[in-house]
Amino acid sequence: MTSFENQKFNTQIVDVDSIMEVEQDQEEDPFLGFIDYARSVLLPEEEGCDSSGNKEETTGPGWSWIACRILKTCIAYSSGVTSAILLSELSQAWNEQHRARAPRKRPECINQLKKKHGRKKLPNTVSIDSIYEKSFLSLSSVLEAVIVDAFLLPGTNIYMLRLGDFWSSNTIDLYLHRRYYDLVDTNNGILRRGREISLTGCYLRTASEGSGCPRLLPTEYLVMLLDEDQDDDAMLLGAQFCSDSFSSISLDAVSKGAFYSLYARIESIGSLETQGKFGSIQRKQITLVDNDGVKLKFLLWGEQVLLANLLSVGSMLALDRPFIASSVDSVIEACGELCLEYGSATQIYLVPFIQQEEQVSISLTPNRYQGSRLPSTFDPSQGPKVSQVTLPCDSQGSIDFSNYPFQSFVTDLRDKMTSVSLYGIVTDIFRERNTAEAIFSLRIEDTTGAIWAKLHFSKSWSLGRLGLGHTIYISGLTCSMTKEKLVEVLWFESDRSSFVNLSCLPALLNSSCLHQLSYLSDLSIQSSRTHICRVWLDQIEHCHVNTRFSHAVCGHFANETPCGFKCNFCHCNCDAEVMRTFHLKITIADESTKIFAWCTGQTATELLQISPDEFNVLSEEEQVMYPSSLESERFMVAILNCKRQGYGAGEDPTLENEGVSWEITRALKCE
Repeated sequence: MTSFENQKFNTQIVDVDSIMEVEQDQEEDPFLGFIDYARSVLLPEEEGCDSSGNKEETTGPGWSWIACRILKTCIAYSSGVTSAILLSELSQAWNEQHRARAPRKRPECINQLKKKHGRKKLPNTVSIDSIYEKSFLSLSSVLEAVIVDAFLLPGTNIYMLRLGDFWSSNTIDLYLHRRYYDLVDTNNGILRRGREISLTGCYLRTASEGSGCPRLLPTEYLVMLLDEDQDDDAMLLGAQFCSDSFSSISLDAVSKGAFYSLYARIESIGSLETQGKFGSIQRKQITLVDNDGVKLKFLLWGEQVLLANLLSVGSMLALDRPFIASSVDSVIEACGELCLEYGSATQIYLVPFIQQEEQVSISLTPNRYQGSRLPSTFDPSQGPKVSQVTLPCDSQGSIDFSNYPFQSFVTDLRDKMTSVSLYGIVTDIFRERNTAEAIFSLRIEDTTGAIWAKLHFSKSWSLGRLGLGHTIYISGLTCSMTKEKLVEVLWFESDRSSFVNLSCLPALLNSSCLHQLSYLSDLSIQSSRTHICRVWLDQIEHCHVNTRFSHAVCGHFANETPCGFKCNFCHCNCDAEVMRTFHLKITIADESTKIFAWCTGQTATELLQISPDEFNVLSEEEQVMYPSSLESERFMVAILNCKRQGYGAGEDPTLENEGVSWEITRALKCE
C-alpha cells in the first residue's frame, strides 16, 4: 500500500490578509470567473452534511468538466457565444449525463444489483434510454446491461435476451449470437435473468425496419460478468478456470485438439498497428498475468479490437477455449513464443475490478490563486471544517482527478495523480531531439508556479499554432515521481485528453461573457493573460509586411534548405505541408496609448484584408503602398506578451517575433 492511499488531506490554511494580497496582485480572469458562475448556476445549494456535521460536496460537475464543455461549445460556435448559450449547453449536457438521478421504474432484478454496483462506467458506455431517444447506436458503443429475461421467439429456435441497465427505465431485446446458445438456460444457464453482461459491436434494427420496438442484432463481442461473492460464480471459476495456467500450455497438446480455460489479471491494454504479410491491420495487445506471475499476450485483430472496450485494467479475465498461437505464424512475429487470440469458440468472462475510493479533504472556499494545496498529512485539530470529496483510485494507487470540483494548480501536483487539468500560460516549448517519436516539452505557468509537461503525440504535432505567452487549457495529465524525487507530468494525445489554445480561439473575441475589454495602457510586461482590446492601425509608414512560408500543421515558419523546407518548431521536413503566410509587424493604438506588435497567419490576413498569395503577386511598389489604405481601420484583437523568460526582451528561439514583445493572436474587423 502506497503512502498516498487511504489518507485524508487537508487544505493548507492561508491567512486572509495574504489571500487579499495575492488577489490584488492577480488580474481577474473572466474565463475562470464564468466557470465559477456556471457551477453556481448548475448547483444551487446542493451540498449536504455528513455524520460529523461537516458540509459535504455530494453532487455536481467538476471544474475541468465545466471548462472542457465551455471550450467545446466555443469551438462549435466559432462566431461567438453568449452566457445563455453556454449555460444552456452545460445544463443540457449535465442533465443528460446524470439522468439516473431521477427516480425510474426498473425491473426488480436490476434494482437489487444496483445496491452493490460500485463500478465506474466504461468509457464508451451508452444507456438504453439514449438508444431509444436517438434511434442510433455506433459499433464502438458499449452496453453495460443486465439480463431481464431470456426466451425463445415463438415457433423458432432463436434465442432473445431482454436487457436493462442501471441508468434507464427502458429495456431492449437482443438477438443472441449462436456462439452463446450453449450458455442459455432459463433456470440454470450462465445467461439467465439477473446476469450482468457487457457487449459492443451491435447493429440497431430500428422500429421502422421491422415491426414493434427497436432490437439489437447479434454480436460476437459479448463478455459475461462474474461475482466471486456469489456461490454459483465462485464454483464456476473454481471448477473451470483453476486447473490450467499459462505455464501448462503445450503447443503439442494444442495440435492434438486440447483446449484450455485460463484465468488471469489484465495488466495493460495497448493499441498499435502492425505490418504483416496480409498488409496493415489494426491490433490491440492485452497483457495478462496469471496467479503464478507468468505473462502472456492476448491479441485482438481487426474488428475484434472492439472487445477491448469491454475490458479494464485490474480486472480478472477468464478465457474459455482461447486460440493458442505461436511465433511460427509470421503475422504475430515479435509477440513472443506464445500468445492468445479470440477464436471462433472462445468465450470471455470477467470479474470486474472495483475501484477503491480515496477521501480527499478540501477547503469550502479554496483560493483560486493559491490552489487547493493538499499536503500529505494534516492535524485534524487545526483549521476549519472541510468538505469531503470522494475520488476514485485505481489498482496502482493513482487517484483520478477528472471529477475534482475545483481548479487544479501547479502547486497541487504530486505523485499518483491522473486526469488532471491545468489552466495557465506557455512560457517555453520545444521538441525533444533525442527520440524519433513526436514528443514536445511544454512549460506551463499559473499563479502558483510553473512545471514542465511532456506531450506525446500519436504521429505528429496536432494542436495548431502555439507560442510563448499563449493561454491554454490542458486535461488528461498524469503525474508520477522520478528517481530524483521530482514530479514528472505527462500528456498523451487521445480521446480522453484535450488541449485548447484560448489565445487563438476564434469565438473569444465575440464572446463578451468570457472576456473584458482592456485598454492598451493596461498592458504591462509583467502581464500574463491574453487581453482583448479595441484598436485601430496607426503609423502605417512604419509597418513591416513580409510573406514567408509556414508549416501548415503547426503554423510556425519553415525555412528552405538544400534538402527542402524544414520547420523551425517541429524540426521536421515539411515540403508537402508548407503554405505562404504573412509576417507582419505593425503599430496598433487606442485612446490610451500605442503598441508595436507582430502577428502571422490568419490574424495578419484579417488585419491586412488580403491573402498572402494575393499580396505576393502585387508589384513591389504596390506592396509598399498597400498598407497605407488600412490606416485608422478598427479591429477587435487578442494580444499577449510573448517575451520569454531568460532571454532578451522579446527574444524567441524560433525567430518569429524578432525582438517584438507583443503578439496579436486573433483579430476581427469592426463593422
